[in-house]
Amino acid sequence: MELVVRKTDLLRELQFFQGIVERKSTIPILANVLFEASDSEVRMLATDLEVSLRSRCEASVARGGAVTLPAKKLFEIVKALPDTDVRIEQDGSSVKVAADRFESRMQTLPREDFPTLPESAPDRGITLPRKALREMIAKTQFAITGEDTRYYLNGAQFVLKDGSMTLVATDGHRLALVTTPLEGNGIPELKTIIPKKTLSELSRLLAEGDGDVVFQPGENHQFFDVGGRLLISRITEGQFPAYERVIPKGNDKRIEFERDRLTSALRRVAILSNERSRAVKLDVQPGRVEISSNSPDFGEAREQLAVDYDGAPLQICFNAQYLTDFLGVVDTDSVRLDLKDEVSQAVMRPIGTDGGEYLYVIMPMRL
Repeated sequence: MELVVRKTDLLRELQFFQGIVERKSTIPILANVLFEASDSEVRMLATDLEVSLRSRCEASVARGGAVTLPAKKLFEIVKALPDTDVRIEQDGSSVKVAADRFESRMQTLPREDFPTLPESAPDRGITLPRKALREMIAKTQFAITGEDTRYYLNGAQFVLKDGSMTLVATDGHRLALVTTPLEGNGIPELKTIIPKKTLSELSRLLAEGDGDVVFQPGENHQFFDVGGRLLISRITEGQFPAYERVIPKGNDKRIEFERDRLTSALRRVAILSNERSRAVKLDVQPGRVEISSNSPDFGEAREQLAVDYDGAPLQICFNAQYLTDFLGVVDTDSVRLDLKDEVSQAVMRPIGTDGGEYLYVIMPMRL
């Protein structure tokens, strides 16, 4: 194989593979990216066997072929090169990567060792709006557990219905749910679990460019075509919890906060909270809420906020990080906290959100 490619084009594609490849895999080939050159382009592929990415960029191909190269080191080399053409040439068991007066040789692994990945079926996808999908991921992925042995919780459930799409995530202590209108007729009803790593990589792809996303569910894999880049994810088996039952219906105490004021107060008060529990107490009174923390090791802190509330007094305790996670992805000026009592689930919502529904269920902590 021998080709010449623009540094900026190659670097742009290689950066998307960095979260896919495995640094410490027991299978060496999984640390490599596969290059396949023909005609006037080079196609690239990386996988960890759970999540895979296919990409391509224009190239001047003198001799076609296929090689695998260490994804991390190749990215570092290309990033450090001047803004010029990069020459890649296979020579026996090594590959020359050069530009200007720089030249390097990198070890390659056999093309035959690289895993064979499933192919998507053309013209069978469901079109999803890019901006809405990106916002849905941002508003839910922080609520996904990263260490739960219940593997079906290590992802978010994606629900498609005729007229809407929903993404919901939970770690057993909190639940984030966002529903967005979806245009189009005849969209099949679908429920699938998208793994946490897939959502993270999909979010990175959605951040660049414009145009809609084509989603294609398969038997064992699901495919996301984002601007010509194809993200392939193994489907997580298992039954996602019946999240509808977790959403409380009888929370009759409603408190409205200025989002920025609440966020700032929580961050200040949480500095002196218990480092393990991150607990803060909300003392709710008509017209005000006092947020306080207490730690035997550090001391205590409190701050009072004026709020729109005229109900009965109550005290309730939350993990401060759980509250600020929600506040960090909301873009409205005000938020609402719906409560029932000191021990029942609370619900937070943005006030004045457009084009969909977003709610956040959070379990209280013991006072």
